Amino acid sequence: MSNNPKVTIIMATYNRAHFIEETLLSIQNQTFSEWECLIIDDGGSDNTKEVIAEILIQDKRFQFLKRPDSYIKGLSGCRNHGLDLAKGEYIIFFDDDDIVHPQNLECCVDELSKKDISFCRYIRDAFFGDFDYAFDYSKTYTSFYIDKKDVEKMLRNELQFNSCAIMWKAGCFERNRFAENLMYCEDWELYSRIVSSGYSGISIAKSLFFGRKHAESMTGEFYRNDPIRRESFTEAILLVLQSLKEKQLLTYSLKRYFIATAIEFKEYNLYEKTLNILELPKFEKMKWQIFYAILPLRLTLYRMKKVIKKKINQ
Repeated sequence: MSNNPKVTIIMATYNRAHFIEETLLSIQNQTFSEWECLIIDDGGSDNTKEVIAEILIQDKRFQFLKRPDSYIKGLSGCRNHGLDLAKGEYIIFFDDDDIVHPQNLECCVDELSKKDISFCRYIRDAFFGDFDYAFDYSKTYTSFYIDKKDVEKMLRNELQFNSCAIMWKAGCFERNRFAENLMYCEDWELYSRIVSSGYSGISIAKSLFFGRKHAESMTGEFYRNDPIRRESFTEAILLVLQSLKEKQLLTYSLKRYFIATAIEFKEYNLYEKTLNILELPKFEKMKWQIFYAILPLRLTLYRMKKVIKKKINQ
């Protein structure tokens, strides 16, 4: 392994022996070679290490490490451990079940080395089942810049910041780490915190990463109403709100967005906690409380209206 890798790849893994080898091979196929890959095992019980043993022996740029108990179990703890060990000038996070475009590192390093920016965002495509994709090796693509003014789009997912679709300069993490108590949306919370702190970057219109869609993913669990993922999402929202409040970046439209979102998570008292952080004037708080109280009736009337309209049109 190079003593001075240009890029540090951090990969948390947990019982993905059936996927991880294909992911590591896609990293080996990178056109840019000055990297290290820190594979942080989160205490898995399968034979992941045995499956990738030959790769570890043949290519010393890969390291297989155990997450120490000083970091909380989970994706965030593994990534923080990787950040504390990273030697690279640039940092990128890859998942253990996806496929990386051969030009991923090359394109991102090229953008970051020639511009005064802190991160490079790119397109992440999804696939199901076996990976069968013809890579586009063109280096001609459009781009646009991202800075603090785009935080609202990030938070609304109008400008998606997928965890594996951004390369960062290491300096972005000097004072920023993943919140280890979060088991979902940890990247959404951290990345919005970084960009809202004044770091700017570029987004390039090139597909450089391919995410595998399957039932075991955290996103899949969230949309199946897994209570751990749902609660973590509410905790992430509260962290984001507090951070934006401290930076005086809570616009009226963001307040409306988070209040509306909070209503969907009644079981975690997110609505009340959100209003407490916002410290709204008495009249405005009363307005939202009235809205919250009559929302079920409004939803019922809306559904009835749709049913009636459908019957009329039949």
